[in-house]
Amino acid sequence: MTKKYRSNFEPGTTRWALRKAQWHALGIPEADMEKPKIAVINTSSELSICFSHLDEVANIVKQAIRDAGGVPFEIKTTAPSDFITGAGRSGRYLMPARDLMVNDIEVSVEGAVLDGMVCLSSCDKTAPAHMMAAARLDIPSILVIGGYQGCGRHEGKPVDIEDVFESVGELASKKISIKDISDMCNVAVQGPGVCAGMGTANTMHIMAEAIGMTLPGSAPVAARSEKMKEYARAAGRRIVEMVNEDLRPHQIMTPAAFKNAITVGLAVSGSINMLRHLQGVAAEGEIPVDVYKLVEELDGKVPLLSAIKPNGPGRIEELDAAGGAHAVMKRLEPLLATGVLTATGKTLKDNLQHAKVLDEAVITSLEKPVSPGPSVVILHGSLAPEGAIMKLGIGDKASSFRGKCRVFETQEAAMGALSNGEIRGGEVIVLRGLGARGGPGVASASWFVAAVNGSDLGKEIAVITDGQLSGLNRGFTIGQVMPEAADGGPIALLRDGDEVLIDVESRKVEIELPALEIDSRRAALKPFLPSEPKGWLRIYQHMVRPLSEGGTLKPKT
Repeated sequence: MTKKYRSNFEPGTTRWALRKAQWHALGIPEADMEKPKIAVINTSSELSICFSHLDEVANIVKQAIRDAGGVPFEIKTTAPSDFITGAGRSGRYLMPARDLMVNDIEVSVEGAVLDGMVCLSSCDKTAPAHMMAAARLDIPSILVIGGYQGCGRHEGKPVDIEDVFESVGELASKKISIKDISDMCNVAVQGPGVCAGMGTANTMHIMAEAIGMTLPGSAPVAARSEKMKEYARAAGRRIVEMVNEDLRPHQIMTPAAFKNAITVGLAVSGSINMLRHLQGVAAEGEIPVDVYKLVEELDGKVPLLSAIKPNGPGRIEELDAAGGAHAVMKRLEPLLATGVLTATGKTLKDNLQHAKVLDEAVITSLEKPVSPGPSVVILHGSLAPEGAIMKLGIGDKASSFRGKCRVFETQEAAMGALSNGEIRGGEVIVLRGLGARGGPGVASASWFVAAVNGSDLGKEIAVITDGQLSGLNRGFTIGQVMPEAADGGPIALLRDGDEVLIDVESRKVEIELPALEIDSRRAALKPFLPSEPKGWLRIYQHMVRPLSEGGTLKPKT
């Protein structure tokens, strides 16, 4: 007896007849009409090397689905790349592109009433968007990790796109020339895939595995490697089984699975952006999880087990060779909820049964970690009543910074001040009005931070922003200040010369002003009025929820 899939419409109905006519014209044989119908979500694009190999991966997945008894339908979506799409409007399209992708997937998959989906995840915003879509649609879903890119050498030293990213600061401080940067550009990227460091892309690939939405051992992985291709084949076969088992994302992405993911993220010192993305997944699935509270709950309980660039000297290919996220989770097993269900249909405990650490210098142990941690902390105080995020370096626990503010309303203004030598050591540089609503779209502050890190000022100033930070930030850099300036957060009250205290040990970030002065400034603060004149960013500005809620798009009630 043929299994009844939701995509199998009643013969004689209008939608059955129209679909049959369309698909017959596409060459789909009659025998396939009753099989499970699987979306292959492909963010292929010729704009960015991050996605340039995904058509090849899609073909592998589609053939595996056919071999397993399913019918694949490749669906193309928008493909945001931070280093390409970030060029327009100071990165304002990046976060909105994440949510555009979620809605794009819903329209194609739900509109066509397909039975399951395989999502090909590459670059920063695609893996979170794919998990958000899976959580929203709650149909059998699995992610295939697109993998990291190969890197080159310049003057005898390894060089990658992240080195290029920071080179502007070195240019400003006259450490290198434009020709040096051009030469670096010519060798930094040696193949398709995402940035080769523990930035947001590799972090979110690891988060997808840690939460159970990939096959074990999927991340990190070298793009176009035989290992990556075999995982793509296996995912294509597995999705057909998942549809037949009716294994859905809500059975996998439970509160316990989110806690597992955060534990793994802290153990590898992942990008701070993992928090807003995971909160976005929870929001889309209406899963009762507060990711920021989980970080606070785990503060001091999760040591740093692996120090991959920019956290330390390790490189992403070394983590891959050492066993990847799968091996990290084996080390963390005593701290994890191993009874959670995963995309394999088995529990995490079952999946970890044969996991091994293949290089103990790259993945250390709970008893002898790289650092006792924490690697990421949530700061609170009069500047960030709802919290702000700071990524710590190895061994950074009890440090503090006090300085007078220089306030900038745009990244371009701050970059200009840096280039002109106007920023001095000991200052707290504030970039505000760049949040989800204020940007709109969480405008970039990351190019400024990268330039600072490449200059002589990297360890001499602090940076505070309600805007977008790269997953590679380090030093006294505090991101995602909540509430943002547009929502009346205290960051909107700061003026040049105000003193700010960052106390990491006590998890505080404070405005050093009398309460009466703060109250006076707040009373004089004009309400924020959305001003984006047209297009997708206007829609986003009117719909976006605070980053504390994941920055998803929901109408205000």
